[in-house]
Amino acid sequence: MAAKIRKIVTFLEETRTEANRSINPPTRRAAAVAVIENPAAGAYVEDLADLIAIGEELGTLLTERAVAALGIPATSVESYGKAAAVGENGELEHAAAILHPKLGTPVRKVLGKGAALIPSSKKRGGLGVALDIPLGHKDAAYVRSHFDGMEVRINDAPRANEIMVAVAVTDSGRPLARVGGLSKTEIKGEDGLR
Repeated sequence: MAAKIRKIVTFLEETRTEANRSINPPTRRAAAVAVIENPAAGAYVEDLADLIAIGEELGTLLTERAVAALGIPATSVESYGKAAAVGENGELEHAAAILHPKLGTPVRKVLGKGAALIPSSKKRGGLGVALDIPLGHKDAAYVRSHFDGMEVRINDAPRANEIMVAVAVTDSGRPLARVGGLSKTEIKGEDGLR
């Protein structure tokens, strides 16, 4: 593996009640986060191929970890998202190189499908910065019940020359979703939108 990983942290969030109502089954979100060395930290690097390759590796590793935390078959995942935070010696472009060119293909391969774009966010921050992972339905972007997000943080990351990279998955949409839009039973999954 090209990525020099300092640590991997897995988060599982389960909502059992919302607005004093029972959520049965509970809605669950999981995220796997790798804290890696940034090989481009501290200097301008024209060719970000190393970071692109790292993104491809992490796509498989982090998706498998997040799905395992949910404890469901990968094909049962309903929504997904990705995010990265670079330390102070990194550039936002370093996060983009990891997240965009090649990370998505292995995520979709692990899940067995994923016609919709994988929502993403990137930022720069210091130790303990919140990583905001946007979420959307994996097969149809217009499913409003699955417009969501997950916030995670690691108290000692990212260090100045590190990047935190996350993949999040869910087994459902938001609890008590009721703002209309395309329902998951109406998904065609052909164009990534509907």
